[in-house]
Amino acid sequence: MTSAPLLEVKGLKKYFPLRKGVLGKVAGWVYAVDDISFSLDRGKTLGLVGESGCGKSTTGRSILRLIEPDAGEILFEGREVLKMGQDELRPLRKDMQLVFQDPFASLNPRLSIGEIIEEGLIVHGVSNRTERQDLIEWVLSRVGIRPEMKSRYPHEFSGGQRQRVGIARSLVLQPKLIVADEPVSALDVSIQAQVMNLLVEIQEEFGLSYIVVAHDLAVVEYLSDHVAIMYLGKIVEHASDRDIYTSPLHPYTQSLLGSIPFHPEREKMKKAPLQGEVPSPIAPPPGCHFHTRCPKRMEVCDQLPPEFLEVSPGHGVACHLYPPTHQRA
Repeated sequence: MTSAPLLEVKGLKKYFPLRKGVLGKVAGWVYAVDDISFSLDRGKTLGLVGESGCGKSTTGRSILRLIEPDAGEILFEGREVLKMGQDELRPLRKDMQLVFQDPFASLNPRLSIGEIIEEGLIVHGVSNRTERQDLIEWVLSRVGIRPEMKSRYPHEFSGGQRQRVGIARSLVLQPKLIVADEPVSALDVSIQAQVMNLLVEIQEEFGLSYIVVAHDLAVVEYLSDHVAIMYLGKIVEHASDRDIYTSPLHPYTQSLLGSIPFHPEREKMKKAPLQGEVPSPIAPPPGCHFHTRCPKRMEVCDQLPPEFLEVSPGHGVACHLYPPTHQRA
């Protein structure tokens, strides 16, 4: 018997109002996250991939309730997160942590790295100072920073070291889920590999689950077990990392893979290059949102939004090239 997923997201929506005038009247909406669903098993990694503005970071922050969703369900270990009050939510935050994209802006420059890590321990009830210091030294050592450096300040560290501090801040609370929002995009390429290896090591050691938000498919390929491709607030394809990278179905996924230098699938996928700019999330195109850029566009794509269907076991796609079974010839 299979165990229940650690996290289930059902029909998640987040729209941001556009306000105009002195009175701030709502003049429109930004459809940042528009009815997406997925699940994540314990000890596994889901990569959320897409171009800037597709809603992937909003999705991650909505799951943690750093942004309040407008609709949907978020089940963490079977508990409905969106129905929790602040008193119920506080202990849950220990189990669900965030690693930020910018390893400098996310660290308080007025605090030493030891004090930065200690904040979370204090908030979550570790009242014994000796115990807190032991945990700080342990977690710094685990992420590759000498414990005696805990009295130093963020500006005294390199970008890679600062990101290790950010990982340590999340890891010290011993969470079950970490949302990593573009965790290596601000780092030099040589440092990216070190940080990605660290994320893999601590996942194996502590049984963590990750949601990795990224635009770099090469990073996601290295870290993820499953991949969800997002476009203008919607998931257009979701499959295992193997299926996404060897048998992509959606034209958008194929175009993204074709843009990866030296990727084994590049020669097959570069025949379908992306054209034009991403439409505005304020007024997304009717029908399939991707039809304005799609090299395989059909008449139906302009009119009807495609249904998200499981085309093969564990491989789902929202595209009119793969109609429901009863509509296939």
